[in-house]
Amino acid sequence: MSRDMRRASQHLRLIGNHLHARNYHNVLVGSKYSSSFKQYLQLPNGEIGSYFHDVPLDLDVDAKTCNMIVEVPRWSNGKFEISKTEPFNPITQDIKKGKPRFVNNIFPYHGYIHNYGAIPQTWEQPLIEVLPGFKGDNDPLDCCEIGSSIAKMGDIKKVKLLGSLALIDDGELDWKVICIDIEDPIAIKLNKLADVDTVMPGLLDATRTWFRDYKIPAGKQPNVFAFEGEYQDQASTLSTVQECHEAWNALVRGEIKADGSEAEIPSIVRAGTHIRVEPNQQNDTPIPQEVDKWYYV
Repeated sequence: MSRDMRRASQHLRLIGNHLHARNYHNVLVGSKYSSSFKQYLQLPNGEIGSYFHDVPLDLDVDAKTCNMIVEVPRWSNGKFEISKTEPFNPITQDIKKGKPRFVNNIFPYHGYIHNYGAIPQTWEQPLIEVLPGFKGDNDPLDCCEIGSSIAKMGDIKKVKLLGSLALIDDGELDWKVICIDIEDPIAIKLNKLADVDTVMPGLLDATRTWFRDYKIPAGKQPNVFAFEGEYQDQASTLSTVQECHEAWNALVRGEIKADGSEAEIPSIVRAGTHIRVEPNQQNDTPIPQEVDKWYYV
């Protein structure tokens, strides 16, 4: 069998393994773009689960794939994320000073430039230094899905891991994993980080620039990166995912205790008690007009 045929066969197998993710559903409560909004994960048996803890990582080291959960579709502005504090960890909108947060548009981009989300069953440990001088940001690993489709909030995708960028955000290590949906037509052409520069020239540079500058319109300084802003390769990224999965395992086993620092240990309430939530979706709250503004930095 030729190399191309083997790759095609592996690609079809991965897609087949991914189909089970479509048995998950979402339950919406409250008004989107407000503090009342919650989107819960509904498991195939109808009970509520946790996006953080109940969606399997499903890491395949040989295929370099795992699951991701989409929190923010590409080109949108609402800063949605898996809640660390709410039981069952629904997706909620980040609230700051009593107001829902939106990411500003930085010319020539509109909102988030990739499908942005999290890798389930991983945790960036906030109580120890994971790089010299830096602790983790207390969240699941962030990931940027660079494929051609615009995903939906709550989508569970099987993605191929390609590399990562070590952002330092407010003094915390905040990895950004670069990945692509295995069902994307381009995915079969991307098997390492260097392939991204070949097939999608300019994308990696634009991604680093966006993460450096996206908080400037809010009056903050440009973000900085570890490793002098160099992307980490596929092997290093796989190690990071594995290390963060081990940290998550310790978290859900109850081995991690608060140490008196500002870090609040995430809720580990998850499926198993047959809790159900009834849908109670309300009309979307109007998005403030200023969210459409373009900033030049």
